[in-house]
Amino acid sequence: MLKIALAPSFAHPLPEGHRFPMEKYSLLPEQLLFEGTVVDDNFFLPQDLVEEWVLTTHEALYLERLKNLELSKSEIRAIGFPLSKALIERELCIAAGSVQAACYAKEFGIGMNIAGGTHHAFFNRGEGFCILNDLAITANYLLLKNLAKKILIVDLDVHQGNGTAALFQENPSVITFSMHGEKNYPHRKEKSDLDIGLADGTDDRTYLTSLDRNLKRLIDEGQPDFILYQSGVDVLASDQLGRLSLTLNGIQERDQLVLGTAKSLGIPIMCCMGGGYSKRIKDIIEGHAQVFRLAQSLFF
Repeated sequence: MLKIALAPSFAHPLPEGHRFPMEKYSLLPEQLLFEGTVVDDNFFLPQDLVEEWVLTTHEALYLERLKNLELSKSEIRAIGFPLSKALIERELCIAAGSVQAACYAKEFGIGMNIAGGTHHAFFNRGEGFCILNDLAITANYLLLKNLAKKILIVDLDVHQGNGTAALFQENPSVITFSMHGEKNYPHRKEKSDLDIGLADGTDDRTYLTSLDRNLKRLIDEGQPDFILYQSGVDVLASDQLGRLSLTLNGIQERDQLVLGTAKSLGIPIMCCMGGGYSKRIKDIIEGHAQVFRLAQSLFF
């Protein structure tokens, strides 16, 4: 059965004009239920994540300062969210959701998180709407629990996964692959095992050709036994922050390529959602919903 981690609601209002669409985390499950892609039993509420697993990835002092709301104004500004206890609890829950979805992937071939993909969080700081790096926490959990020996992180958000890249630069057990807008945020890129920087306006065919070639090569050379997939939809032409020109059909082909490759090779895969900032919320929801439909049709 497809298992999907739910994200807790975030009741605190964001500043006026803020472009992070928090409502997608409640609208997306509703859409999937409404259209019959899933039923209630597909969803689960993440259990609390034991702090020791967060500390496999993040500095103890940083976590303590987060819990005590002791970040400086500049650190909070870099993250982009007003700091609150509810926000920190939410981030811990999202990380737990990715870890538990990965465990379901070991059982069913795939597991999913309605949120996650917080790839801009570093060892001792957050930025770009990311506070704790759920991808890195999940990878470290899988390795330390001997649930995987070699992990491939496929990051297809429009923004480079700089935090993830930095966290695993010295770890040969994790292959980091980021395909992103070259001129987009972050302006200072970190070094992934493979970075594909795309020109503004990159279209479906150019994107998919590059992804197909490089994904196959990484798997052939690295021989991963687990994939973590950051499936951001801010690559859409309609995205306010993206600057690429993919269509909804292009995103569907992208997700088909990644999930289909994992399925055909028998590699468990955990998917988390990443970014999406189109003006129309329906475009964001439709972009994200496709990967859940594909998961059902390919794996179950």
